[in-house]
Amino acid sequence: MELRREGLLAAYRTMRTIRSFEQTLNELSQAGKVPGFLHLYAGTEAVAAGVCAHLNERDHVASTHRGHGHCIAKGVDLRGMMAEIFGRRTGICKGKGGSMHIADTERGMLGANGIVGGGIALAAGAALSAKVLRTGGVAISFFGDGATNEGTFHESLNMAAIYRLPAVFVIENNGYGEATPAEYHASVPDLAVRAQAYGIPGVIADGMDFFDVFAKAGDAITRARRGEGPTLLECKCYRYYGHYVGDPLTYRTKEESEKVRATRDPLDRFERRVSADGTLAKDELCRVDDEVAAAVAAAVQYAEASPLPEPADLTADVYVRYAAGGEG
Repeated sequence: MELRREGLLAAYRTMRTIRSFEQTLNELSQAGKVPGFLHLYAGTEAVAAGVCAHLNERDHVASTHRGHGHCIAKGVDLRGMMAEIFGRRTGICKGKGGSMHIADTERGMLGANGIVGGGIALAAGAALSAKVLRTGGVAISFFGDGATNEGTFHESLNMAAIYRLPAVFVIENNGYGEATPAEYHASVPDLAVRAQAYGIPGVIADGMDFFDVFAKAGDAITRARRGEGPTLLECKCYRYYGHYVGDPLTYRTKEESEKVRATRDPLDRFERRVSADGTLAKDELCRVDDEVAAAVAAAVQYAEASPLPEPADLTADVYVRYAAGGEG
């Protein structure tokens, strides 16, 4: 599948929106204007954009604690996301989830997840549902390199392989499990080889190159839609910020980060390619930059102007509430 001009512009808009959204949140957090923890996705834009460019309303995504990029790529409303991160009543989850638990089932976003590897089994369940109901949908699970050491990773891949579920398991291998280098916490340099244990394809993509991710994710998603089962897709990438905002980053050097930004930045590489082949003009990309900046600024204004939850909201949308005396 090749992207025409409109598709390329949409992909660039997705990546630029993720970058602008995360940079803005970093500034707001450093200024003390955002409550709670933030785990920023900047640097990894090509993965979310490259995978989600193939998805539609029938498809589902299960995310991670670093989920803003996945939400944006799946079409979750920017204003609702920003309000949620600000803890406001107008947030996509009414201010109760915050950064690590943004979900929008109407968009097929099953939610970000504060538990490492917690979304992998959710995606397997969504894929099973799609198969049983014959919706034609595919489920995508995004997770980090550290999550491949969790039991839920192995259990979910085994089940998906047995039932030939329409799922794609996407490893965002940014080189570090929190502060632990991947070469220390994993027994193999390429995590995609772990797919061999379950008899499914294991594919490696350059997670800093939108076009490589797009091509390989497209093959995996097409395979899943044909009923041929799951794929494990490892995207080798790099997060620009620390594990969380405020991370002292003592486990990697400033020179390492600067080199990646200068040579492998996914937005720069995208721009160079589409400019070199004449597909998109510089002024078109600049226009997208301006529109995205305005949209993110409007989202911040909306969030700041939105009301905080009321005390009565505490017990709303709760599955079970126990009354006095212990009765449910």
